[in-house]
Amino acid sequence: MIGDNALYRAATLGLSAAAPGLIIFAMLAASGLLAIGPALIAGAAAFVATGLIVGRSVTALTRVRDAVGSLAADKAATSISQYIPRQPAGPAGELWLAIVRLTRLWSERIHTAEARLATAEAVIASVPDPLILLDARRRVVHANAQAESLLGVVEGPHDLAATLRNPAVLAAADAVLAGETARVVEFALTAPIERQLQAHLARIDRSSPDPDAVAVLTLHDITQLKRAEQMRGDFIANASHELRTPLTTLTGFIETLRGPAREDAEARERFLAIMHEQAARMIRLVEDLLSLSRIELNEHVIPQGRVALGPLLRHLADTLELRAGERAMHIRLDLPSNLPEVLGDRDELAQVFQNLVDNGIKYGRAGSEITVAAATGVRPSYGSDAGDSPFVSVAVRDCGEGIAREHLPRLTERFYRVDTARSREMGGTGLGLAIVKHILNRHRGFLDIESTPGTGSVFTVFLRPHPVATPAPCSTNGS
Repeated sequence: MIGDNALYRAATLGLSAAAPGLIIFAMLAASGLLAIGPALIAGAAAFVATGLIVGRSVTALTRVRDAVGSLAADKAATSISQYIPRQPAGPAGELWLAIVRLTRLWSERIHTAEARLATAEAVIASVPDPLILLDARRRVVHANAQAESLLGVVEGPHDLAATLRNPAVLAAADAVLAGETARVVEFALTAPIERQLQAHLARIDRSSPDPDAVAVLTLHDITQLKRAEQMRGDFIANASHELRTPLTTLTGFIETLRGPAREDAEARERFLAIMHEQAARMIRLVEDLLSLSRIELNEHVIPQGRVALGPLLRHLADTLELRAGERAMHIRLDLPSNLPEVLGDRDELAQVFQNLVDNGIKYGRAGSEITVAAATGVRPSYGSDAGDSPFVSVAVRDCGEGIAREHLPRLTERFYRVDTARSREMGGTGLGLAIVKHILNRHRGFLDIESTPGTGSVFTVFLRPHPVATPAPCSTNGS
């Protein structure tokens, strides 16, 4: 139904359209060329005819206008025809068809743009590294969850300096925003923990999910890589040093035996004994290096064997008892009768306990006792959702001088020694506990170290029990 406004608009437009004819009829009547009666009849007829024609057009255009308004207000519209079920005739109908075609075209474009935007947002969110989008004023306009986890939540555009205060990163960002294609810089974060990061900055040449973004900053954690490089350098330097010392000794004694001591039998015997000791030291070092390399090569492969710890530890105690006796020491075993088998490689676990007991013999007090105690229980699974996990523990306790607390975190590093001179005097290579750590890593086990200066140390190994098959229930069928 046409509203009051539509009727008023139709009447006004009809009067405007009929006005020229009415003026002509009025002039003809005033000049006497046309009688007043016929002039009034003709003017009324013209007004009515014009009003009917204009009224239909106004009604159709009003319907089109109202439909367009409703269509614009309804963002969830699924069918355009619901607003005008029947297409208007004439120019209004042609106008409506043009609007329908344009609406459908823009609707498709909007859906395509929204799909691309959603895809881009999903890609940014799924990037495993922190990613930040910057505008032309070096403001952070978007950051993925990884970036917010590392640097804090981004609330509204703000300068990158409020998030990253590193001068090298800010200078690289300014260079890229000024027109440079890309920059890569390395920097360190000290809070909440120290990390080494690599920042990649690059300009965005195409449209991004955020229309204001003109550059992208990605951060890569290279802490482990830097540590590996440092450890490799330290390893090469330490290995070279450890080998250079006995080689220098051997070279010096060889030259002495070939020269001044050639005919000195007493010196020859003494020097040969020292040379044998230094050669044995190099052999131990090379064997430990080869052992460590072999263990690291297979560290990602979990052993699947079954190892009975009781017989293994008893055999080890019998083997090392003679060495312990040289220092008037005794190895005491405290093993429960129901100690379960563990998952592992027997030879590697033997090396673990041999290294630990051997350290107890070297650094324990003469005449003291070394205790090897095993037990079953649980150990907290730090950082795991599985809660406490069952483990078999073996603790090797010595009564030595103990180790200061600041040394404990580094004891399993290659070539790290609390007392270098004493360790070398005892024949240590500085690789024993490193070998223990890597073997336990392969077994998915753990090593805990406790020590009290003046009292002694306890090295506790945690190993996973071998899964025991559950026996099938007895059948109730049959006789």
